[in-house]
Amino acid sequence: MSLEENKAIVRKMIEEYNKHTLDWFDGFIAPDYFDRTNQVGAEGVKQLFIMGFKGFPDWHEAIDDIIAEGDKVWLRLTYTGTHTGEFFGLAPTGNKVTMTAVAIYRIVNGKLVEGWFINDGLDMFKQIGAIEITEKGKKLFPQE
Repeated sequence: MSLEENKAIVRKMIEEYNKHTLDWFDGFIAPDYFDRTNQVGAEGVKQLFIMGFKGFPDWHEAIDDIIAEGDKVWLRLTYTGTHTGEFFGLAPTGNKVTMTAVAIYRIVNGKLVEGWFINDGLDMFKQIGAIEITEKGKKLFPQE
């Protein structure tokens, strides 16, 4: 597949993901897909999506940049959402979250077969109030 076709597949997958259903999943994710960051296969990814949709019903992923090379597509994304449902056992806080992430997908025969993700999950848990910065931390890393 061409680089442009691979980018189109990932764009469409993100568009479908933002609808918060899994109707699209099997059309984009290969049965042997592996998430290298979370160390789970396709079924584990489905469960992570379901948990995320419940915890953040308005979760949205916006593509800021997209680059393709070979069989990989790289994305810089902005995630936004409001913590209005249980997430990782944490009761809803109503807090809004904004996070930047980098995602890399490997595509074979039009389907995603591998993924890598870099984001600041620690900051997300801070934004929903699950982690508090110590006084020493506030002095070292002043917040606006």
